[in-house]
Amino acid sequence: MLDVREGVDATDRELISLLERRFGYMRAAARIKPSREVVRDEERKASVINAAKEEARKAGIPEDVIGDIWETLVEGSIAYEFVEWDRIRN
Repeated sequence: MLDVREGVDATDRELISLLERRFGYMRAAARIKPSREVVRDEERKASVINAAKEEARKAGIPEDVIGDIWETLVEGSIAYEFVEWDRIRN
């Protein structure tokens, strides 16, 4: 069981590293987007979540769980991008 827990912990560290990279893209998007109104894009949000669910299905992991995680991730990313958009311009 110790090996399993160590593997989970190592995977969590990798996920944080990947999320750091993803949030870096949110900072870039905040710099690029010309107005605050374009930060939220519901069509893009749906596309990202659906793509994650499809990848989950292909991987044989629970689509509904991945959908919930991605909903939280995308909403958190949008909130972060709003903060960055405001920070850059104020």
